[in-house]
Amino acid sequence: MIELLNPTELTRARETGALVAHVLHTLKDRCTVGTNLLDLDRWAKDLIVEADAVSCYVDYAPSFGRGPFGHHVCTAVNDAVLHGRPHDYRLADGDLLTLDLAVSLRGIAADAAISFVVGDARPAESVAMIEATERALAAGIAAARPGARVGDLSHAIGTVLGDAGYRVNTEFGGHGIGSTMHQDPHVSNAGRPGRGYRLRPGLLLALEPWVMQDTVELVTDADGWTLRSATGCRTAHSEHTIAITDDGAEILTLPRPS
Repeated sequence: MIELLNPTELTRARETGALVAHVLHTLKDRCTVGTNLLDLDRWAKDLIVEADAVSCYVDYAPSFGRGPFGHHVCTAVNDAVLHGRPHDYRLADGDLLTLDLAVSLRGIAADAAISFVVGDARPAESVAMIEATERALAAGIAAARPGARVGDLSHAIGTVLGDAGYRVNTEFGGHGIGSTMHQDPHVSNAGRPGRGYRLRPGLLLALEPWVMQDTVELVTDADGWTLRSATGCRTAHSEHTIAITDDGAEILTLPRPS
């Protein structure tokens, strides 16, 4: 299903996007050496409930997961890259953490992810990988405008990642979003320009470049959800929900000034 939002729905989407950004960056601010992933999940739940919103994850049970996800935020540490299931782990100095969050507010969903290094350590390769996914995300957003095709976004993202020296796994990527979290069209993190669905005003997309340092192979953790790099290398993931407007792309999941 591909949805095109009307102006009233787009207004609601902005509110949802702002909430997602607020929760993610509140959690980031609370991340210190020793923070437990289960505390992050509890804090996410409290912030979502306080906003009268609904988690898109708790009851989420797609074919690639083992039963309902059962948590409110994805917490992927170091070699984990996608669908990181919170568990009893305390963050260490230098850990590379990805927080991925999707919520629905007043019937419209938004989805975003941020990667960052915890504590005072700044491993150069981890910082470079995070920055590469952020540049790729910016390139995909810059390519998003009415009349462009999904392949244009995929090509822009993949070019940045490739130029940074990373190979791209295409099993999981971006997606349409709206009244539900995952919709068509799929937006791969590599592709050919001029191919695929033509973008129209009212379309919401979640773009999410992610990479693993030295592999493209994923393995599934014993929890049935967390996807890790097959070699144990570190990973990074950046994501925004955007709206296609008459003027281009509007980023809905940017933090609002306080």
